[in-house]
Amino acid sequence: MPRAGLDAATVTRAAAEVVDEVGYASLTMGLVADRLGVRAPSLYKHVAGQADLSRRIAVLAVTEIGDALRNAMQGKSERQALEAAAHATRRYARESPGRFAATLYNTATGPGDPLHLAWLRVIESHLAILSGYEIHEEDTRHALQMLRSFLDGFCLIEPAGDMHTEDEIEASFRWLIAFIDRGLRELSDVTRSARSRTAVASTSTSTSGSTR
Repeated sequence: MPRAGLDAATVTRAAAEVVDEVGYASLTMGLVADRLGVRAPSLYKHVAGQADLSRRIAVLAVTEIGDALRNAMQGKSERQALEAAAHATRRYARESPGRFAATLYNTATGPGDPLHLAWLRVIESHLAILSGYEIHEEDTRHALQMLRSFLDGFCLIEPAGDMHTEDEIEASFRWLIAFIDRGLRELSDVTRSARSRTAVASTSTSTSGSTR
């Protein structure tokens, strides 16, 4: 019989704690069992195996990131929202490194996948950042990829120690935020100019038609 109080959510939470301590690559069912005070075979009553457990950790982590983004970005727009999202993601990756790694090594399998649904909440926050800049729909699709690449890439590389001193890391992080903000503002200016030209052309056409 399963141990009283032990379920998939409890096993996942324990595994998330362990993976933050030992690292994603070092997670084993045995370590999770030790944390819960049970034998490893008992875990298979609640999760299908280590691959399943890893995906559950990823779902938990992406859900937590989605919550962190929404809380950090509340009431903010454009650069303030961008900065809030960047710092919230980086803070999560620093505080929960194993969980964050799980989000990068597990892929959603389809629309009904809990991991896919969790990522949708994160993407909603990323879209909220971009909506403040009022960029073209085509640019928005590419900008989403850019944001994900920046946030995940920076947070993945930073722990590897390839970016030298803490001051250099902080300077690079601020520079990247400013660079992205500047690029999005330039795209916004282009979009607004195009809309203005379209509006003028439409007005001219309507005026011309009414005088005939």
